[in-house]
Amino acid sequence: MEIIDRYIYAVTQRLPQNQRKDISVELRGLIEDMVEERKNGNENTEEIIEEVLIELGSPRELAQKYRGTKRYLIGPEIFDAYLCVLKIVLIALSASMGIVFMIRTILNPIAILDHFIDTIVTSIVTSFPSAFAWVTLIFVMVEISGNVKEKNIKLDKDWVPSDLSPIPDPKREIKLVEPILGIVFFVFIMALFLFSNDYFGLYIFNNSEFSSVIPFLNIDSFSYHLPFILLILGLSILKEVLKLIIGKWDLKLVLFTLCINIISIIAVLFMITGETFWNPNFMAELTQAGWVTVGSDEYYVVEQIWTNTTLCIVIFLLIGLVVDVISGVIKSRKK
Repeated sequence: MEIIDRYIYAVTQRLPQNQRKDISVELRGLIEDMVEERKNGNENTEEIIEEVLIELGSPRELAQKYRGTKRYLIGPEIFDAYLCVLKIVLIALSASMGIVFMIRTILNPIAILDHFIDTIVTSIVTSFPSAFAWVTLIFVMVEISGNVKEKNIKLDKDWVPSDLSPIPDPKREIKLVEPILGIVFFVFIMALFLFSNDYFGLYIFNNSEFSSVIPFLNIDSFSYHLPFILLILGLSILKEVLKLIIGKWDLKLVLFTLCINIISIIAVLFMITGETFWNPNFMAELTQAGWVTVGSDEYYVVEQIWTNTTLCIVIFLLIGLVVDVISGVIKSRKK
């Protein structure tokens, strides 16, 4: 019956991923046996099932019995997701730093040893410990908020089977690949901003040999904007982590996505509309490099593109964030 399915789902969702299938089969068999023992000619099966489920206790209580009474910094319910995100972040970070190393080596092969040592030291001393600490902190916060929520819900004393939430529709489920790709993308962008922001620009070559980079960003004031960039990317990673943990679109996830998107767009607008974000000498450096000539049609076209860069970024960002929220709303309302 549906009520049994909902009960089993509520219990197993609180258990580690590798135990859910076996415990689901075991729990279903236990419930069916208890129901059969109590029938005794009573045709009101629904009433008997409700009595059995109440006797077994709330899903939270039964899940605690299955996993023991141990206390966890990061509980079994989200530990698999924690390990998954930690692996994704560390792999993406390693790949990003590898790409940065290759770019530096290609552009300046003479200093390959210096690039290699800098990459290794940065990875071991700064990047990997920081990534581990931040991922752990995020999941600890999720764990704490989840425990507080459960304590505030009186499921133990007054719990009845009718309190069980419906099993989510498969159409509302978030495919695992979606948050994983999102985390990889944002970690990659974060690593590039942290370790090679001076490589965001146009690459100048003379006689097929690398000469210099004309940066898009104002290198002198970049350290001022870096906290805003990390805030935006960090919130985006948090959003993908919650998608991975929750696994389905619901109203709360949509509202959280909306809040993150609003904060992100405000931070982006504050940052890129300022006079110190973009390279103020971009057109002059482009002219010096011989790419364009002042007064030419090419110069006018490039100048217009450069001038409208901020507006285009804001428009594309707004469209992306709105589509993200609308998509979530539509999926959360599917029956």
